[in-house]
Amino acid sequence: MERREIAALLAYIGRLDPRTIRTDQGEARDQLAQWHELLGDVPMATPHGWDVRVAARKHIRTSPYQILPADLARPWESYRRDRLARHCDPTPSVDPDDQAAWTAELGGTRLAVSAGTAQPAQARAITSGRGRVDPKLEARLREIGSCIPPAARAALAPYRPARAAREAAVAQGLPDALSVRCEWCLAQPGEPCRRRRVGPDGGARGTAARATPHPGRLDLAAAQQAQRPEQAQQSAFA
Repeated sequence: MERREIAALLAYIGRLDPRTIRTDQGEARDQLAQWHELLGDVPMATPHGWDVRVAARKHIRTSPYQILPADLARPWESYRRDRLARHCDPTPSVDPDDQAAWTAELGGTRLAVSAGTAQPAQARAITSGRGRVDPKLEARLREIGSCIPPAARAALAPYRPARAAREAAVAQGLPDALSVRCEWCLAQPGEPCRRRRVGPDGGARGTAARATPHPGRLDLAAAQQAQRPEQAQQSAFA
């Protein structure tokens, strides 16, 4: 704030709390110099939420003590820290090989955010199935059928045989064995079956993942799939 802005602020505070008014010309001049020295880097107001008069009014309303410059500097520093904490540095538009220009643009952006003249740049949230999905993303997924291109899926198949076998079974209309718990190897839903070998001591040995589910798990999934139409039909006639 400039000296004239400090003077306007002191006049505003004096109307709310007469204890800050200095009637002596020398004392008023010293008060103005002191406040300008301590609050010279604090703006009167910014386009994004900061107003020193609001901070002053809040202190006078909630504190019985006479307002000091520190009572306005502290909220300003909190405002700056909060904005920088919510800021995620965007990629500068300059040539990344120009280190000086790159650093200057990053520093200028952070300074503008902390000064309240620019909004914090926040990173885009990862799309989650639990939240609201972007309509454009939904349309794109309906267009391509999957977030993994078919060529990439085929290339990954040798490295994840259990997933490939599951996708092939679902594509053929067969029951999804991994949707139920395996009673033999105790694999949870979504996890592939594992080779469970019982040793002479009765303990289980071998935990390597199987490319195909155990037959009992496949039968259980088929039985549950067969029950779903019957349950749907019973609910329809209920």
